[in-house]
Amino acid sequence: MKTFDVCVIGAGPGGYVAAIKAAQLGKKVVVVEREKIGGVCLNCGCIPSKAMITAAHMFEKMSSLSEIGLSASNINVDMTKIQNWKESVVNKLTTGVSGLFKMNGIESIMGEANFVSAQELELNCSNGEKEIIKASNYIIANGSRPIEIPGFNFDGKNVLSSTEALTLNPTPKRLVVIGGGYIGLEIGSYLSKFGCEVTVLEANSSLLSGVVDTDCVNVVARKLKKKGVNVMLGAKAKGYKKVGNDLQVELQTEKGIQTVLCDKILVTVGRKPNSDQMNLSKIGIKVDQKGFVVVNKQLRTNISHIFAIGDVAGQPMLAHKASREGIIAAEVIAGKNAIADYKFVPAVIFTDPEIASVGLTVEEATQKGFEVATGQFPYAANGRALSVMDAEGFVKIVADKKTNVVLGVHIVGYEASNLISEAALAIEMGATLQDIASTIHPHPTLPEMMMEAAEAAMGHPIHIFLRPKTDRAARPTTRNAH
Repeated sequence: MKTFDVCVIGAGPGGYVAAIKAAQLGKKVVVVEREKIGGVCLNCGCIPSKAMITAAHMFEKMSSLSEIGLSASNINVDMTKIQNWKESVVNKLTTGVSGLFKMNGIESIMGEANFVSAQELELNCSNGEKEIIKASNYIIANGSRPIEIPGFNFDGKNVLSSTEALTLNPTPKRLVVIGGGYIGLEIGSYLSKFGCEVTVLEANSSLLSGVVDTDCVNVVARKLKKKGVNVMLGAKAKGYKKVGNDLQVELQTEKGIQTVLCDKILVTVGRKPNSDQMNLSKIGIKVDQKGFVVVNKQLRTNISHIFAIGDVAGQPMLAHKASREGIIAAEVIAGKNAIADYKFVPAVIFTDPEIASVGLTVEEATQKGFEVATGQFPYAANGRALSVMDAEGFVKIVADKKTNVVLGVHIVGYEASNLISEAALAIEMGATLQDIASTIHPHPTLPEMMMEAAEAAMGHPIHIFLRPKTDRAARPTTRNAH
């Protein structure tokens, strides 16, 4: 039997961060991972999908170089080389994490973990051996997996999860995406740029339903239509069958039963936590109705020396939220007074254009009783956006009209993912519209739009004209002090 101060189960962005932080704080740490170091995010999720999206975006840009007076010929897609490059990106990151484990004195064991008691863990190691681990503290970070739906069981050949979709080579001629959420739209969008005919089936009345600002979604929806992606709303996939060399998907719509032919089917209707694994129920770990492990502000489960972080511990199921929780759990174990006290978790959707959001939407703020002021600034009025040929979208700021405190920021457009962090910091610090508007932003840059949107919320943007409106925030005569 091996003994440790901390045993982390799962080496994804929550688990590996927790392990490194715990080791930095002087703890003897072991990480147990059943598949690959880096988890879903690094190996078959966040990183490979963004690599493929980047490749598709560059291909699309190269195809339109003539617009700015450049000519290029023989622009071809070599999917084998693209896939190899994607894997090289993944390997650099996963190798880096393994190296950090060694440098921080963290032991890593590949294998399947199961609790035999609240104090001991049995490992079925990948080398065929069994081990027993005993730790003073455990951090459950075993993540989530794609949800299957009736009639569309994953087989890796006809019906794909996001994992298999990211390895498609060659690109299918026709793809049906079941689910108009962020994963399906990200993968469907980049495959369409590589020449795939994409049909998205969404059971709800809108894409990204209830996820982000509806005005942002509308911009993405228009771009999908412009690029030839067929989006069918209110369409419920019922099943499929082989018809010759084709797959025929049957769907229920308000017009009745319809069918769509394709070569591959991608199911992206969400993910579910892996709380049904590792004998968690056997040792009495509490799980809520949605399958998430119940934790408190310190990420402790109902068994105080066992913590849970990341996807298995609740929404939002985002890598950066998992990483932050990993740090908190490690600090709590080390005796620090740490809690999950952040106001909001920023989110990014890598569609075309990107959507990034943090804080409350107008509707959410209104429901919470705020009198709202909003300011919106378009990419089309920003010099940098025009110079990089990406002028679709806007930055929207939502603020408390009475106090000018920023409540939410929603961005759709080029590099939205890199713009949202300023907004997250502003909201976390309780910044006002005046704080953002009075901060000098370098020119010409995209972040200037944040400053202009704050000015717009107060009714006086410089680079667009606004008629006076009653929903503008009051403009202070002096900068607010905090």
